[in-house]
Amino acid sequence: MGLLICGGNVVTMSEKGVIRDGAVLIEGDRIIEVGKYDDVKRRNPRGYEKLNAKGKIVLPGLINTHHHLAMSLLRGYADDMPLKEWLEKKIWPIESIMTSEDVYIGAKLTAVESVLGGCTTVNTMYHYTPEFNEAKAIAEVGTRGVVGHVCFSWRKNEDLKLIKSLAEKWHGVENGRIRVSVDPHAPYTVDPNYMVELWNVTLDLNEKYREKAPIIFHIHLAETMDEVDKIRRIFGVNLNGGVVEYLDSLGVLGRLTLAAHCVHLLEKEIAILASRGVKVAHSPVSNLKLGSGVSPVPRLLEAGVNVGLGTDSVCSNNSSDMFETMKFAALIHKGIHMNPSIMSAWKVLQMATIDGAKALNWDYELGSIEPGKKADIILVDAQKPHAIPMYSEISHLVYAVKNSDVETVIVDGRIIVENREIKTVKTEELVEEFLKSRNKLMERAGLTSHIACG
Repeated sequence: MGLLICGGNVVTMSEKGVIRDGAVLIEGDRIIEVGKYDDVKRRNPRGYEKLNAKGKIVLPGLINTHHHLAMSLLRGYADDMPLKEWLEKKIWPIESIMTSEDVYIGAKLTAVESVLGGCTTVNTMYHYTPEFNEAKAIAEVGTRGVVGHVCFSWRKNEDLKLIKSLAEKWHGVENGRIRVSVDPHAPYTVDPNYMVELWNVTLDLNEKYREKAPIIFHIHLAETMDEVDKIRRIFGVNLNGGVVEYLDSLGVLGRLTLAAHCVHLLEKEIAILASRGVKVAHSPVSNLKLGSGVSPVPRLLEAGVNVGLGTDSVCSNNSSDMFETMKFAALIHKGIHMNPSIMSAWKVLQMATIDGAKALNWDYELGSIEPGKKADIILVDAQKPHAIPMYSEISHLVYAVKNSDVETVIVDGRIIVENREIKTVKTEELVEEFLKSRNKLMERAGLTSHIACG
């Protein structure tokens, strides 16, 4: 028996726009039909399990294009610091003593947090180990994800082995819910030769797994003003232009490349990103919190660059809230440009759905509610005091709705959140296990004063 979502206002993110008193018919893991409830019911008279969506907004699951799931263990651990100091003095030292179990349990908690907030697909970059890892966490929670092992020059041989292991074990598994990526950390931590080697690894893996799904090349890029200076100093590279020009000279920019942040760009670099088909993951909250700046997203969009939204880690953002991220993405650019019509709610919602799917090379299955696509759908309660009256579903989703308004989440045709309760994980047990891991990590780091807090 299939599932019929009926009576809600369906925001399709397709040419059909918004269908009020609409219906979505699901069979297995796919969407079969979308339309007016009376029309869909008439064309499909046989019995279906019905999900009443009256008073709800029905939309595609949100897509987070840049995250580090495991870092929930460090939520609030290093606040109010610039990126360089944040990484070198706080994050990298404590990450060096994290266990694979820490990575797994941290990722699992963030996956639960994400799906409760309506995010059904997340692209994450972190340290992979074969036994316990982010992919395992995503699989158990029942969501969808792209998982990459972060690569650095100082551990090249280890990285290459782990990328191979990750791809062999996880790419295309769980009915295709899990994909892998190749993730050089940044141009200032991956030397030129290794960067090219990782790009070639990406091409080779795409050839090897071409019947399963694309494998993207996920990298932090142009996040801070000093990246060019760091590349010159660390690798002795003579750069005359910006960091995008540098990567372009290495031949590692293309339709498989997803560049996170892209805050500090020269005008000609925006043109390069557009011409190469590079996608961008915009993380406005994290960039603001770290004082990195604001990506020139309106210029990127004007140039034809596809931009998705990301929260970044909960260590640099403090939450995985995609509704908050949408609102920030809309408002910050309006303020900077003193133009209230720039970055419309419609465009921002596209960035969180169909454009996010394009950023992950997954738009043929995700990002909109259309027949043939995967049934990744969320229902948002639009009857809360802060959500009435409603004149525009699109405007409401960006400016008024909270992530706590997400009531039901369907992934691959399976209801995994119902009445705001996740059905795949025992949350209380997970939280207890998570806090034990966090406390042990703080003890190993000699930071027992951090344990007193919850």
